Amino acid sequence: MNRRHRRGSRLRVTDLLDEVLAGVLARPARAVFTTLGTVLGLASLVATLGISRTSGNQIVERFDALQATEVSVVGREQTATGGAAVELPWDVEARLDHLNGAVASGARADIKTDIALRTAPVIDPQSVPNVVPLVAASAGYLDAVRGEIGTGRMFDGGHIQRHDRVVVIGRDVATRLGIQDLSRQPGVYVGDDVFVVIGVIDSARRDPALVGSVLLPWSVAQDRFGIGGADRVVIHTELGAARTIAVQAALALSPNDPTQLAVSAPADARRTQKAVESDLDGLFVLLGLISLVVGAIGIANVTLVTVMERTGEIGLRRALGAGRRHIALQILGESAVMGFVGGVIGASAGTIVVVVVSAQRQWTPVLDPWLPIAAPPAGIIVGLIAGLYPSIRAARMEPIAALRAGT
Repeated sequence: MNRRHRRGSRLRVTDLLDEVLAGVLARPARAVFTTLGTVLGLASLVATLGISRTSGNQIVERFDALQATEVSVVGREQTATGGAAVELPWDVEARLDHLNGAVASGARADIKTDIALRTAPVIDPQSVPNVVPLVAASAGYLDAVRGEIGTGRMFDGGHIQRHDRVVVIGRDVATRLGIQDLSRQPGVYVGDDVFVVIGVIDSARRDPALVGSVLLPWSVAQDRFGIGGADRVVIHTELGAARTIAVQAALALSPNDPTQLAVSAPADARRTQKAVESDLDGLFVLLGLISLVVGAIGIANVTLVTVMERTGEIGLRRALGAGRRHIALQILGESAVMGFVGGVIGASAGTIVVVVVSAQRQWTPVLDPWLPIAAPPAGIIVGLIAGLYPSIRAARMEPIAALRAGT
């Protein structure tokens, strides 16, 4: 008789699904609010991971656009003889621009002087002298540092060969001197010498200090200030060519002894990309998991309240022959269904958030394809974990006590 009773109390899968769906749909409002916790948790996880991957991709692209395409060369100090650093040649464009992968190159040297800059030949004793940094440069330096001319033009090789007294000033210097229009070829006095302003620098991404400086052709700087060679050479390269250019640049600039030059080249872009993405992924995964845990706790609380309200129903099922495992499977099944539905909705909502944020920022959305696919199974797992304690508590209820408590 006991064996017959056990065989009769078996619960088929179809019956279990019917009971689970009936239990979920019996209280639709509560089911919606319970599922909302999983939706928010998984949506935040998908969205944060997608946004982290998208933003990481943008960071790497910006890194590639600046740092990964810059090679810098300076002379090493002569420590053995106690001399100054090795000077670099000025004809860097002729030496470097023909290298495969080189986009632009230029050289510069700081002119060490405290001569004031002014726009009038007469010195006003009450005026504050405009002492600005003077920089001797080659024709290609502004292109090498990704500079932009707002008004006018940069001096070229012809100006350098003719020793023309022309200057290109930064935007801050032009504002300070009141120079707005270059059509009348305004002049500025560097000491007692007048120079024609032919261009105004709006920005220089690799050398921001240029907006507050004055650029002179290096040939004129040698005539006027007696400077020697260049202090620094900057090379703008194509993406992926920086390491090769770094090796070739030292030999091109100093064929007799390349070891006299110190070349700075960017690190491997792929390694940096992986490091950036790893850091961002780790941070946003932690935030997403915290949101998911909060959602799971909400599911557990609501499921536990539901179990307490269904005490009478559970007692009646136990009295009619349902086993403890049947009650536990039903509660777990309801939690799993709500977790699955929450996973589907959460994955869709998270994907939409990534697309919307990327569109607003004018980014290209990047989302791993496995993430939306893994969200529904993750919702099921969250639902099972959240419903574990309520299902155990429901299964441990004694039929008589449950019937008394439910009446």
